[in-house]
Amino acid sequence: MNYKISGKVIRGDGYGRKIGFPTVNLDPALREGQGGSQLSEGVYCGDAILEGKKYRAGIVIGPGTKVEAHLLGFSGNAYEKEVSLEIKNFLREFKKFDTEEELIAQIRKDLQKCSQV
Repeated sequence: MNYKISGKVIRGDGYGRKIGFPTVNLDPALREGQGGSQLSEGVYCGDAILEGKKYRAGIVIGPGTKVEAHLLGFSGNAYEKEVSLEIKNFLREFKKFDTEEELIAQIRKDLQKCSQV
């Protein structure tokens, strides 16, 4: 499985940053226009290329047309910059969690797997 979604980083709702996992968010229309609509809602491992540098990434597809990624090792401002997400491995289905603590624990597990792939 290899899918690529590229575009400018847009502002999300800031929730990832609030819980300690800032993400880059892509325009939802890009998912539909670049083959991402073939992907099931879920969490994936892959790579992100931002300003010529490659980062391992935990990538979320869905619900709806949501596309966002946490770039391992990146800190900085990515707004309005071009990013390319290379989606490689499916980790798990998208899921709502009962508590923020459960979500944070799962994100840590997901990112640990991404760093090892």
